[in-house]
Amino acid sequence: MAFSSCTFTATLRTPLTPLPSLRRSPPHTTLISQFIVTKPLRCSLRLNSSSTIGVNPKKFECKASSSMAETTTEKGKGKVQVFDTEDELAVSLAKYIADLSDKYSKERGFFTVVLSGGSLIKSLRKLAEPPYIDSVDWKKWYVFWVDERVVPTHHEDSNYKLALDGFLSKVPIRSGQIFAIYDGLLAKDAADVYETYLEQLVEITIIDISEATGLPKFDLMLLGMGPDGHVASLFPGHPLVQATKPLVAFLKDSPKPPLRRITFTFPVINSSANIALVVAGASKADAVNVALGNGQSSDLLPVQMVSPEGELTWFLDKEAASKL
Repeated sequence: MAFSSCTFTATLRTPLTPLPSLRRSPPHTTLISQFIVTKPLRCSLRLNSSSTIGVNPKKFECKASSSMAETTTEKGKGKVQVFDTEDELAVSLAKYIADLSDKYSKERGFFTVVLSGGSLIKSLRKLAEPPYIDSVDWKKWYVFWVDERVVPTHHEDSNYKLALDGFLSKVPIRSGQIFAIYDGLLAKDAADVYETYLEQLVEITIIDISEATGLPKFDLMLLGMGPDGHVASLFPGHPLVQATKPLVAFLKDSPKPPLRRITFTFPVINSSANIALVVAGASKADAVNVALGNGQSSDLLPVQMVSPEGELTWFLDKEAASKL
């Protein structure tokens, strides 16, 4: 089975033209679209004066229910949901995603979804079960990654492989609408190529564009969080946390192995229409308390910098919220 491949023209005013296969794919049923950029863009997306990286207010009022406590930020920009079990979290997350899929599929004709790695993928499992496996309009989905480890796609550390095994191979998303970060290049080159074809997909309106920042605006970004409060491959104290460009960066000194990674930076993360922060397990409780409660940290945690243009929703299990 071979990868499908396409060539982007400079202006993308004509349909994408299939090219011969670049290389053989791993043994799976879901294909990846890979792209060769033949010319630089005539115009590129840049941060304008209105681009900001902000932190939502952390004052909350609580409402309790039998199985879930819901907490809302003072300005309504963030919502926190705490579930008794991770299974209840997964059920609610599936409905949340399915509702957004329906909304954007009808409004835009596309639904652009950004995945991350870690335990998030396990929490997507309910989407591959009834009723969602049959009711979601999967042909409208376009899937991207917020970060990736610079390893082959069949490597155990690959976020693509994690998503493939745990989710993508179980749902009928079209092969040409899954955009893995290309693993056949050096980290810097792979980051540059990924940013370029995000820009190209904005030009043909598959990815929306933020009126506030002029950056790609994904319909939904699904983020996990590490015990240290990192999101994507943006780690506490690392210079990339404060980066305003590039939109897709690379690092060779990740504090968590593997060392070489590719990651979105906060300007494009925070241009999203919706961000779900999905956090489960007692090991995350301290960082959740810093982000949402009264916990203290010597550095501003990356998770505290997640502040989308649209709606931010936290999905927590009881263990992750245990110190709030």
